[in-house]
Amino acid sequence: MNLQIGFVALARSTFDMALAAEVTDAARARLGEAGLTLCGTTQLISDLPGTERAIEALAGERIDLLAIYQATFADSTLAVRLAEAIDAPVLLWAVPEARTGGRLRLNSLCGINLAGHALALRGRTYDYVYADPNDAHAVARVKAIAQAGQVKRLLSQARLGVAGEHPTGFDSCHLDASQLRETLGVQVTQMDLACVFDRVRHVDRSALSSARTRLDVTLDNLATLDQTPLNGTLGVYAALKQMAQDSGCDALAVRCWPEFFTELGCAACGAMALMNTDGVPCGCEADANGALTQLILQWLSGEPAFGADVVEFNAGENSAVLWHCGQAPLTMADPETKTQGGIHSNRKLPLVMEFPLKPGRVTIARLSRARDGALRLVIGRGEMLRAPNSFSGTSGVIRFERPAMDVLDTIMREGLEHHIAIAYGDHQASLEALARMLKLELVRL
Repeated sequence: MNLQIGFVALARSTFDMALAAEVTDAARARLGEAGLTLCGTTQLISDLPGTERAIEALAGERIDLLAIYQATFADSTLAVRLAEAIDAPVLLWAVPEARTGGRLRLNSLCGINLAGHALALRGRTYDYVYADPNDAHAVARVKAIAQAGQVKRLLSQARLGVAGEHPTGFDSCHLDASQLRETLGVQVTQMDLACVFDRVRHVDRSALSSARTRLDVTLDNLATLDQTPLNGTLGVYAALKQMAQDSGCDALAVRCWPEFFTELGCAACGAMALMNTDGVPCGCEADANGALTQLILQWLSGEPAFGADVVEFNAGENSAVLWHCGQAPLTMADPETKTQGGIHSNRKLPLVMEFPLKPGRVTIARLSRARDGALRLVIGRGEMLRAPNSFSGTSGVIRFERPAMDVLDTIMREGLEHHIAIAYGDHQASLEALARMLKLELVRL
């Protein structure tokens, strides 16, 4: 998704305005080269009338991040006015200065120091960068913070559908709709499981045929499975897809057992795998926070995410296994192995997806309510290793960035939930920025 930054450069005429213009032009050029769209005026702003013109230029724009670029020193008045007027996360950017023994030409750092203090007094969160505009790491950091700002904006507009309640004893899947609304801005739509089943039973046959044709391209063994429950799973997929569209839901959390087995006679896993593949994150066991975490990682990575259990640790190999019954997105399958349709390991009914996860760098995350029910953000990184399927369903062998047994110790000592979400790529910087924006405590795996 395109990232838009409201970029406003502040300066004071008693400093070196020529150098200020030079470093500002460099910052704008480097951000543009990084694929960021800059909105607003290109002029250096040095007074309140100019600030009001900058605000007017940004009015009506979809802003993921307000970057206040301190081209020279300025007191906090202009920065505070911008932050109050523009509804977007704030980034303060200062430029280092050479120790020439002569004039302090910019005094940029003092400017963001004043601005940061003033914003903190007013309860405003902000991020900052202190780097030369030609510093590639600084530009990458600005981009990561802008991605976090975009996710924050999207969360405030998001709708989560929750079908049924979590199974008894699965407290880690508990839904607190008011907490999600107040902390993230997410709206929750409750869906009755009986209504879902009714939709499944009345799915148009053409929808089943379309889903089957699609799967036959990827899975070459569907004809060997019991066709009645297989068609039931395809009907679940068609029903969930339509219900998500009708309700405007960006993600779903579904009570996937036992009723799908006992009342519909099929597994929901394969349907949820297809929903995940389609970019509508689907959390099993009615795990609302898990589904939202998948959605966050999907927005950051641009690819489907996977909600999994951590089911095994191996101290000798310094690795662990992430697994679930078979609802990982098909995009995560290792291309060097054969993806198959399978039966649920406990209920012995299709359809589940059978494949190991592809190798590559992954980011781990979880919106967690462990410890007093307060919302926190769990994050980590690791490398998914190429390995055969550890267990039936979908699984992957991961080597965490930290020692495996330290990760297990954190999970158990913190009392974390049994579900985590993963996405390919390194998105830790954006998740850290998002936690600061939402005032969420971080827990690191």
